Amino acid sequence: MTLKLHCFGESGNSYKAALALELAGLDWEPVFVDFFNGGSRTDAYRALNPMGEAPLLVDGDTILTQSGVIQQYITDKTGKHGGAAADKYEVMRWVLWDNHKLSSGAGMTRFLMNFLPEDKRPKDVIAFHQGRLTGAYSVLNSHLEGRDWIVGNGATNADISCCGYLYYPEPFGFVRADWPNIDRWLSNIQGLPGWKSPYDLMPGSPADRA
Repeated sequence: MTLKLHCFGESGNSYKAALALELAGLDWEPVFVDFFNGGSRTDAYRALNPMGEAPLLVDGDTILTQSGVIQQYITDKTGKHGGAAADKYEVMRWVLWDNHKLSSGAGMTRFLMNFLPEDKRPKDVIAFHQGRLTGAYSVLNSHLEGRDWIVGNGATNADISCCGYLYYPEPFGFVRADWPNIDRWLSNIQGLPGWKSPYDLMPGSPADRA
């Protein structure tokens, strides 16, 4: 049975789930959520996900939301990207750190800088989030010193989660060259069989709405 991931290309959280599916080699297909035209707020969509968010994974009778939950489901289903048994909680720690410290700030900042009309972009709020993100980048860059992966000796959900927003082309204050350990790590992920960029993996892009 083909898994269906309700997602859209602009969503970094959707990308985490889509990348996890692709790297795990599962048979899946994207279902476009027209987020910017209210696609996640329809009665039909909220019947599947009352939170009105993407991604949403449908696997037969199983319906899951939240990228970290979907990643763990894929790991439980395939045995991939969970890391060594002894690293289970360390992987979880980084997934939760990303959700709170990295992806939340990057997602908000990227949205404010790129998907709002230029005259409605709050410069002070953007600057505040960019300052917090600099701290998060510093934590990740320092952790990756001398490491190829965030946890253990191979790619795990920690890597798939933390990279979620860092491949997007829209500017939000992140420049790979400024963070050499992050840059090297992102190249490692790009070298994994099955890696694709967000807009190559999921439908929808800013160009579609231009």
